[in-house]
Amino acid sequence: MILFLLKIPSLLQKNNPIPSFTSQSLFLYHSISNKVENFTSLLNSCKDIASLRKLHACIYTHGLCQSTFLGSKLVTCYPKFGFLAESRLLFDRIINKNLFLWNSILVGSFRSGQYIEVLRLYLDLKQKKIGLDCSAITFVLKSCVELGSFKFGKGVHLDAFKFGLGKDGFVGSSLIGLYSKYGDMDGASKVFDEIVERDVVVYTSMITGYAKVGSQLAYEAFEFAHRMQNEEIYPNRVTIVSLLHAATDLEALEEGRSIHGYAIRRGIGCFDEVFETSLMDMYIKCSIPAVAACIFDRMKMRTIGSWNVMITGYLHVEQPLEALRHFCAMVQENVFPDLISLTNGILSCAELKFLREGKSIHGHIIRVGYRLDLVATTALVDMYSMCNNLIQARKLFDVMETRDVILYNVMMTGYLQNKFSSEALDIFTEMVAIGIKPNVGSILIVLSALSELKNIRGARSVHGYMLRHEFHRNTEVANQIIYVYGRCGCIYFAREVFDRIRYKDLISWTSMMMGYIYHGHADEAIILFRMMKREGLDHDPVTLISLLQAFSQLGHLSLAKEVHCHLYRALMEKETLVINSLITAYAKLGKLNMARNLFEGTIRGCLTSWNTMIAAYAMHGDCGEVVRLFDRMKKEMIKPDEMTFTSILTACSHSGLVEEGLQAFNCMREEYCMIPSEEHYACIVDLLGRAGRLEEAYDFLKLLPARQSASAMGALLAACRMHGNTELGEVIGIGLLDLEPKNLSVYNLLSNLYAESGKWDEAARTRNMAKKRGLKKTAGYSLIELDQKASKM
Repeated sequence: MILFLLKIPSLLQKNNPIPSFTSQSLFLYHSISNKVENFTSLLNSCKDIASLRKLHACIYTHGLCQSTFLGSKLVTCYPKFGFLAESRLLFDRIINKNLFLWNSILVGSFRSGQYIEVLRLYLDLKQKKIGLDCSAITFVLKSCVELGSFKFGKGVHLDAFKFGLGKDGFVGSSLIGLYSKYGDMDGASKVFDEIVERDVVVYTSMITGYAKVGSQLAYEAFEFAHRMQNEEIYPNRVTIVSLLHAATDLEALEEGRSIHGYAIRRGIGCFDEVFETSLMDMYIKCSIPAVAACIFDRMKMRTIGSWNVMITGYLHVEQPLEALRHFCAMVQENVFPDLISLTNGILSCAELKFLREGKSIHGHIIRVGYRLDLVATTALVDMYSMCNNLIQARKLFDVMETRDVILYNVMMTGYLQNKFSSEALDIFTEMVAIGIKPNVGSILIVLSALSELKNIRGARSVHGYMLRHEFHRNTEVANQIIYVYGRCGCIYFAREVFDRIRYKDLISWTSMMMGYIYHGHADEAIILFRMMKREGLDHDPVTLISLLQAFSQLGHLSLAKEVHCHLYRALMEKETLVINSLITAYAKLGKLNMARNLFEGTIRGCLTSWNTMIAAYAMHGDCGEVVRLFDRMKKEMIKPDEMTFTSILTACSHSGLVEEGLQAFNCMREEYCMIPSEEHYACIVDLLGRAGRLEEAYDFLKLLPARQSASAMGALLAACRMHGNTELGEVIGIGLLDLEPKNLSVYNLLSNLYAESGKWDEAARTRNMAKKRGLKKTAGYSLIELDQKASKM
């Protein structure tokens, strides 16, 4: 024995000890080296590869290299330290007809993540006809799950059936895991039924499978939990966590609370981070963040995972400010944020439009040296887009080499929100060109861009793409194409799409109604509303607003009153948007006193109601009441917006109150620091033009960009005709024709201007230009209500 120790002195060197045992213990074990179990114990206690190799040398020196038991132990130990090749070499040297050894190399390969090697070994094992047992089948099935090899896994299932192993609980659980990963819960259920002795592991596999599949199938997880209890098998922590995931997916608060109560009674998951995190996630997804916050506050140890759940949860329930507060609190507690936390912080800033805070988080990511992944980049693009910094958003978008459909959607949405519809359309075209398949979100965004541009050709192209790729089956997409066609004036195409929708929702009906109203077919909109009621659909405030617009167009005062009565019966008198629409309808129908009574009953702090009432008086040319209401607004500390000043300026223009209008315009710029829009300049030009101050009006017109001056130029051209200023009118008219060559009213105004000044040749030439372009004048008409029917006159 002393001679043996001299042969391997390195084993006893103090500077190179075996970490897991002392020299005395080694001497003791060598003195009884015939006992294999002693070497087994030493192998189990190995902490590094150096110790393992020295023990392997000892085993070899003692002539125990042919021991199947020790051989299997060595085959299993080498992969633990990442030395799979040495494990396989050792395996090949041992007489490998022993199934126990095969299982050892299978287990070792699986634990080291060599899943393809596991499948290759399994095929070798079958070829050598050594046999199969539960351990081999289990680890091969787990490798199939990791690799996504469903077809191979089904073949292994067949082998298990041939060898009669399908009834085993471990094999059955692995098979259930395989089938459930691919959503085949029928196959998983058949495997479950074949298992003879079902324990908590088998039941948990089924419950986890249904929870992962989600949708309505997740309810089956609760059914299996009931069956489990009926068989007096008690859930463990994994079972409880899986049931919580099912409750979270279904947003089933009652079931979630029951699971929580059961866990408390049984003492399961107390102070367990995974359980508490799952519990918090469930309460947040069920829209009860307060309970989740209580659980979070009571946690003894808050890890980055628990913080992430809370921050993500607050974003889910649309409380971005609370999400950002938790992010800041996490940083203050010296919990180092990971990329998920930082991404959630950026998303919070995006929702709140906090550019400075978002830039700070972006700067932190750069300083720490995190490599931006696709999710983080998408969040940054969204944040910069929401904060109107499209240049930075586009830079991040362009730098990203790998882009997915979500990133493209976010970039398109950013352009659309910032009124760059053409650029959004370009992004969509690029996405399709490089082979990224659009999703429903992409189609909805591009349709919104096309509706803004009123691009009928583009809309029909996208519609064709929808039909080829079967997006038209989605009701939301179909509703959007109805809206686009309605905006573009193709009401016939809109109706065709509407009629083909199999399952029409309320938005389908409302979109079609709005299309009809937008193009002056209010009678069709009312017919459509009656059809909707016959279908049994209930209306919402948007439907009522559309209906009131239709009644206003047709002059149906009695029907507007019916809607008014319905609001009180349905307890909707606090619906501000509907009340405002009713005020507008009464004003248009000549019942200004009824509009005023409604206004006085609304919430005082609602700016929209004030704007509606001011617009109603402006419509009737009652400038005195407009000014009085505006003064009252200021006294009640209600800050006006651009719409308020548009109505005031319109009223002053119609009433000829030039000084009051100019005073309101200056008040808008100086007192409220608002930048006047095209509409405001058009009102001032119209105001000055009506008063005969044409040169001043023209000076105002020059302040506008050419593309935004069409309405102002039209107002000044009408004023030039009224005051007989042919020279200025001709300059304005020619410029306006360049901007709006298809606007018939411009040709008529310019032609009349020439005719009234005796320039008959120019008048005729202008009218001929309109004829050549195929422009025709629409005949005017008046409507009168007789026996609750609108008649044209």
